[in-house]
Amino acid sequence: MQVKFYRPTTPGRRHAGVLVANLTRKEPEKSLVFGKRSKAGRNFQGKITTRHRGGGAKRLLRLVDWKRDKFDILARVTALEYDPGRTANLALLFYSDGEKRYILASEGLTVGQEVISSRQLVDIKVGNHLPLKFIPAGLQVHNIELTPGHGGAMVRSAGAWATLMSIEEGMARLKLPSGEIRSVSENCLATIGQVGNIDHSNVRLGKAGRRRHLGFRPSVRGKAMNPVDHPHGGGEGHNPIGLKFPKTPWGKHALGVPTRRRTKASNRFIISRRPKRV
Repeated sequence: MQVKFYRPTTPGRRHAGVLVANLTRKEPEKSLVFGKRSKAGRNFQGKITTRHRGGGAKRLLRLVDWKRDKFDILARVTALEYDPGRTANLALLFYSDGEKRYILASEGLTVGQEVISSRQLVDIKVGNHLPLKFIPAGLQVHNIELTPGHGGAMVRSAGAWATLMSIEEGMARLKLPSGEIRSVSENCLATIGQVGNIDHSNVRLGKAGRRRHLGFRPSVRGKAMNPVDHPHGGGEGHNPIGLKFPKTPWGKHALGVPTRRRTKASNRFIISRRPKRV
């Protein structure tokens, strides 16, 4: 998969790029999709609770199998498809008993390949889903469970992977994409390999319209507002924000403030925090 850039025939084309995907099917499997009405970031009163949302193309949501709980039944990859609800692509599986399910498409997964999910040791190859205790240290994994049987919750975005560092006293130690090192139960399931669509982060939209099609509305800089609207607002011409720290519109610190609860029960599983951004 690669990013294709066009000749600059218009200002919007000049810097725009699109993914040339190796997808094999355009229409989704009808039995595995459902419609969901967009709320445009508003609550039941119609008030905006999440800014910069709204509009966008109509979407059909795909039912993705995060649990992979059809154990020890071979499945064949019959299609690789686009999913508007996430950055990664999906693979459509046909199980030997006739059932169809969507899973995340791993990097290197191809049509016709067979994959399997099991609680026992199976072949260590891309797309197979098995407990962390059976996976060799140093391997890349994704779609990792936090609690056994609850389904994959971590490392699901395009191009992401975690590295299995070791197994100690019934706990698997993982290095996550953020740099955080965390322990989870060795009985948690994970998929071998890296999430596909690795060039997703290299796409440049090129114009505001493509951003609107994705369901995002414009974001106005605080410096461009009046003092009544934002702590950064006011002043003649271009001015610095004039504060010791950048603020949110509601006066809270905007950068570098931890948002995780200090008393969260799972804090004991975090061995090393992610590196701070400079």
